Order: sequence, then C-alpha cells, then structure tokens
Amino acid sequence: MLETRDIGKFSEVRTKARAYFCYLFSKNLPHNLPSISIDTVTGRLRKIQGDLKDCEAVYLLDNKGVQLTPTYLNEGERTDDAGMIRAHRAYYYRAMKEKRCSITDPYPSLITGDLSVTVSKPIANENGEIEYVACLDMPLSSVINIGRPTALSNIFSSFSKISYTLFSIALAIVALLLFIKAVQAFFLHGFDVNLIDVKDIFSATILLTLSLAIFDLVKTLFEEEVLGEHHSAKTHTIHKTMVRFLGSIIIALSIETLMLVFKFAMTEPAMILNAVYLVGGVSVLLISLGAYIKLTQQKVDD
Repeated sequence: MLETRDIGKFSEVRTKARAYFCYLFSKNLPHNLPSISIDTVTGRLRKIQGDLKDCEAVYLLDNKGVQLTPTYLNEGERTDDAGMIRAHRAYYYRAMKEKRCSITDPYPSLITGDLSVTVSKPIANENGEIEYVACLDMPLSSVINIGRPTALSNIFSSFSKISYTLFSIALAIVALLLFIKAVQAFFLHGFDVNLIDVKDIFSATILLTLSLAIFDLVKTLFEEEVLGEHHSAKTHTIHKTMVRFLGSIIIALSIETLMLVFKFAMTEPAMILNAVYLVGGVSVLLISLGAYIKLTQQKVDD
C-alpha cells in the first residue's frame, strides 16, 4: 500500500524532479565538445553522485547500450556490470530516442530491492552524434522529497481545494434544482396524460440535459481538483468532460430550436426566419465542437 501511494506521489512530482536532475546533468556533464572521454564523463558523474547523498549508483553506457564502466555505488563498485548490455532498458532507449534527459518509471532496484528510478542523459560530440548515455539511480522516496511542494505551495493547494469544494457544492445545488424543476414540469398536471403539453415535455428535457451537463462538470472538478484523482491522464479527462458538457449544451439548444420551429410554423409563420437563424447558430456550435475534438484529440494522443 505504501509503495502504491509513493508511485502516485511520483506521478505528481515527476516533471519537477526531471527538471532538477536535467539541470544537474547539464551543469556538470560536457556536451557537444570537440573531445569527450569516458574518464571525463565518469569523473563528472561521480561528482554528481557525491553531491546527491541518497544517490544509489552511477554508470556510463555507450551508444549501443553496452555498459562501459563499473556501477559506482556510494561505497564501492560493481565491476562485473562493465560489459553488460543495457539496450533493452527504458533509461537507454528513451535517452536515445528522445535525445534528451529522461526519467524512468519506478522499478525494483537490483541493488537495494526497493523502488528506484533512473535518470539518463545522452552525451553527444561536437557533431551532435550521441557517444555515451550517462545514468544515475535514485531511490523513489528521495525523488519524491526533491519534488515535494514547499509550505507556500501547500497553503495555496489547500486554499484551491477548499475553493473548488465550495464551487462544486454550489454547482451541484444548481444541478439538483434544475432536476427538481424538470420533474415538476413533467407532473405539472398530475398523471393525466391528456393534459400534458408538448412544450412542457421539451422544457423538462432541456432542464434535465443542462442538469446532467452541470453534474458531469461537478464530478470532474471534484475528482480532479479536490480528490486529486486521474492526474496522469488529466488532460484527457478534462477533454472528455468538455466534449460532454458542450455536447449537452448543444443538445439543449437543438431541442429549444426544434420547439420554436414547431411553434412558429403553427402560430407565427412570419417569425420562422428567427428559428432558422437559431438553427444556423446551433450548426456553427456543432462544427466548432467537431473542430475542437479534432484539434485537441491529436494533442491528447501525443
């Protein structure tokens, strides 16, 4: 249970932790220089290891994924690791593919048995060709501490949660009131079907649609901003909620438009042109929603 909670915390601080380690690598490791050697890169790696008291190990790979150096621990080294092929490890192929500093997902360390992460950075020569991949192993708990928010951030986070809770409650009340009004519209004349007006049915349907849209928005706000769920897929979740919310609004407007078309056609034919304008407005909204889905879906998938 503790490890599961730590993995959840890591997903929240991952970006900040990666930025910190990438800064250390960029500051200490030579890059795009005329001549870079194993000894030079290894010496800088050992310096970073000395600056990070919780660092488990550092080691250097070549551009084929073969480990060139022993695995340097805080105390001692594992000489048998030199010559091992690490090409199948995430820290190697991510660094080679992305050509930038990267940080892996947590995994059980072969050294300590606890959850760890590996930070890796490709080292290129003056021609931009990658020659080495520098690797650094850190305990998951230490990485979480590095990315842990400050006291001021915690205060702001608490204030945000309280604010979102109040907004969620207020919107939930609005959704409930709309739902009650919709039910009242259905049973305005009791259970006598002959007395029910089609206009009341349309109005109740619109109110129910808006109530559902607002409730869906409240649900996502509360889960995302108060409970802190789905952070790893937050953009995707908000995207889906926005589509559902806008879709509900368009459905409500379409129903209202249909009702007006019937009303003007039967009672005020001269006003039918206004209903046509409203149909055009709903069509523009629908096209805009389609464009939004197309443009944002590409970003979410990336």
